[in-house]
Amino acid sequence: MIGILLIAAFLIFLIFGYPAILAKRKKKEESPNSPHFDAQMKKLWNIAQDSMKERKPLRAEKALLTILKFDEKNAAAYNRLGILYAKEQKFDEAIECFEIAQSLDDNPSSLHNAGLIYLETGAYEKAEMAFKQALELEGGVPARFIALAKAEEKLGKRKEAIDALESAYELEASTTTLRQILALYEASGDEEGIEDTTLRINNQLAALERKKKTAKKVPRRSLRRVPRQVKPMKPGSKAPSHIAKSPTHRLTRPKTINK
Repeated sequence: MIGILLIAAFLIFLIFGYPAILAKRKKKEESPNSPHFDAQMKKLWNIAQDSMKERKPLRAEKALLTILKFDEKNAAAYNRLGILYAKEQKFDEAIECFEIAQSLDDNPSSLHNAGLIYLETGAYEKAEMAFKQALELEGGVPARFIALAKAEEKLGKRKEAIDALESAYELEASTTTLRQILALYEASGDEEGIEDTTLRINNQLAALERKKKTAKKVPRRSLRRVPRQVKPMKPGSKAPSHIAKSPTHRLTRPKTINK
């Protein structure tokens, strides 16, 4: 009788108690604070990054969506997913991801990426606004000024575009940036600007050439040997064999001075 009761109790536990324990354990493992959750997220991130490098967009997308399923406020995952969609020219999906990422985290990279999509799709005013907002958050990146210049050029704002390129040049003195400035002056027919920028380009190229020539002139190392120091001998001790045999170490009597 007791055996039957024990079996019945065990069956009831299997039917009602054990699934509850499994569910509780699973919920605990899926908690953002658990080591198991962190390990799973790290694994998914690695899958997503490797898949993007290996040009496997479907696998990368699946990994990123799985991350967002468990962590809906992961701005980095939305930003990476937006980059993935942009590469596949799914611009609407990319913009949506960048906007969500920006709403979750005030990140200049998300704004810059959104601006690039706007620039690609012809929404130049939105692109200009996005680049300016990104620069307000992080102004020390030349690429942001160059992107802003492209948007302003498309809007017919040549002076503003030149100013943006000059800001980029101040951060990184690149001849490529100077050539972009020159192209804008040529498009507007500004002879003074063309002459001045051409001179700047030639001066910078000449400076780079001088720097290369200077770098090639490597001074030769001196071949003079440093004489080996010989320890003084104690009175009554014999000189070492290598000194005794060496003609340079033979003792000579001082020459007499003729008076």
